[in-house]
Amino acid sequence: MAAVDLKTHPGHLARRLQQAHYLLWNTMVSEEITSPQFAVLNALVAEPGLDQRTVGERVGLDRSTIAEVISRLGRRGLLDKVRDPQDGRRFLLRLTDEGQRTHRRLTVRTARMNQVFLNPLSPEEQTVFFDLIRRVADAAEDLRNPAEPLGTAARP
Repeated sequence: MAAVDLKTHPGHLARRLQQAHYLLWNTMVSEEITSPQFAVLNALVAEPGLDQRTVGERVGLDRSTIAEVISRLGRRGLLDKVRDPQDGRRFLLRLTDEGQRTHRRLTVRTARMNQVFLNPLSPEEQTVFFDLIRRVADAAEDLRNPAEPLGTAARP
């Protein structure tokens, strides 16, 4: 049996891409705040007062992962949970002043990191790259709750 060419395996390439992102994140952005934690902070800057489930949907995290991220950010004093006045079982999330400051600081760093990360691509290639990985990521999220059996969806 011959070895497969891993350069043609999207999962292998995605893992390598994630490794590069993780390295750049830790060296250029933060060793304390993870990329998913930043995504939650960012979602709450864009839409303050979202509930935990909605934040998870916005940033593409499953229920158990978003619960842990919210818990960690709360322990760090970066967000507060307040009971929803219309539904006492639900909590709404808001960034603290420290959470706002942390988001601002990391936003500048993520912009620099993204420049380094995308440096091998021309601006036109970056546009194509974003379009392609967004389409694959969106399709992968649809696999969580497929409306049709896997492999039967029509392709554009």
